[in-house]
Amino acid sequence: MSHYPFNRRQLFQTVGAGLYSAALTDLFTRDVYATNTKPSPPLTREFDLQPRTPQRRPQAEAVIHLFMNGGPSQMDLFDPKVELDRNHGKEHFENIAGEVEFPEQAGAIMRSPFKFKQHGQSGMWVSDIMPHLSEQVDKISLIRSMYTSNLTHEPAIYKIQSGSEFIGRPTLGAWVTYGLGTENQNLPAYVVLDDPLGLPVNGVDNWQSGFLPPLYQGTRFRATGSPVLNLKPQFEEPTRVTDLERDLISRLDRIHRRERQFRPELDAKIASYELAARMQVAATDALDLSQETAATHKLYGIDQETTSSYGRRCLIARRLIERGVRFVQLYINSQIWDNHSNIGESLKNACERTDKPVAGLLFDLKQRGLLDNTLVAWGGEIGRLPIAQLPADKDPAKAGRDHNKNAIVAWMAGGGVKGGYVHGATDDFGFAAVEDKVYVADWHATLLHLLGLHHEELFYERNGLKERLTGVEPARVVREILA
Repeated sequence: MSHYPFNRRQLFQTVGAGLYSAALTDLFTRDVYATNTKPSPPLTREFDLQPRTPQRRPQAEAVIHLFMNGGPSQMDLFDPKVELDRNHGKEHFENIAGEVEFPEQAGAIMRSPFKFKQHGQSGMWVSDIMPHLSEQVDKISLIRSMYTSNLTHEPAIYKIQSGSEFIGRPTLGAWVTYGLGTENQNLPAYVVLDDPLGLPVNGVDNWQSGFLPPLYQGTRFRATGSPVLNLKPQFEEPTRVTDLERDLISRLDRIHRRERQFRPELDAKIASYELAARMQVAATDALDLSQETAATHKLYGIDQETTSSYGRRCLIARRLIERGVRFVQLYINSQIWDNHSNIGESLKNACERTDKPVAGLLFDLKQRGLLDNTLVAWGGEIGRLPIAQLPADKDPAKAGRDHNKNAIVAWMAGGGVKGGYVHGATDDFGFAAVEDKVYVADWHATLLHLLGLHHEELFYERNGLKERLTGVEPARVVREILA
């Protein structure tokens, strides 16, 4: 044995150590390649934001989603009910007991504190607290018969945003940009305009990409000041120097990426840095509202304190769509439409903040020829109950309405939908959708259809499954609202 470098015992010890090293190397490899024993495929053409050809001829090319977080009250805005007036003050709790979130606060049937009138050539009924939208009803398709699967805000918001009640799935905007890319490579494909007063319920989860590559998540823009933090350099330098710096960084990024081919999150970071460089001019221009006339500012309500914030965001949304951004989403702080108390004031305040800007947006899109290929979608995650929700002192003057998953009001405008059309109906009390019902998955399927995408053919393969926005639930395109 003296002719060999080690004896048999040393041989087995060495082999054993080698096995441990191999195992440790495998564990490190799993961590590097997203904790998967089988590395994910490298980033391909599928994972970028280049514009893609839709599966069918689209009727809309872009979306502005006006998300009214909190749950707007259908019977106080768009769905007047004579039976609420006739039966005001009568007990009704036993008929809907299993559908009340706060049963200890349940009161009797409550009529709407607002008046309704018919408007436009369509004769659509609208509450008097939406005087500006009332003038635009011939542009919208009103859905009175929408419903969802959960009456609690958090899961209901996840449902309307991602098709599932649970956290971690791609949101609507992420699916759209994954399927279509975007026309303008100098701006994000999916822009979020949240409220300076605070985030909505579920926070940034509302615009996450879930299991899709991070490239498809929403990018937050600020309506005032710098649109994106740290977008501009801290000091000015010659353009030639900036170009050389970017070229060097790009070369280093490519080298770094070549050695780490199975990291989609790395590709997304590199792409976001490159986009940030291109955005320095494009984003600043898109958000420069001084380029708009005083008449346009007035149209959106930017000249008034109550409507200024939401009006600015609506106008920015139009400017982004003009520049080829695919999906723009607007939010209100917290959930101002969650009118559990003092509905006569709280719901009126929510409308005062948003009604004029939304109407101005529809009018402006139409006059600029943008409404035909832009889909505007308005609505929340739940509806409200026909009975009163009473405060601790049981004062009916302070009553509001509790959550309701069985009836939601929503509307779409432009981009291939009928104008001045009312779809579906609720029961005599506005409690549940009973005619031409539209489930959340149907709403998703319809929106994708208008963009030229089929809800069953837009999928992402993961763990052997074809994941979809509409999941495995039956979903249909609501063709009745299509133009």
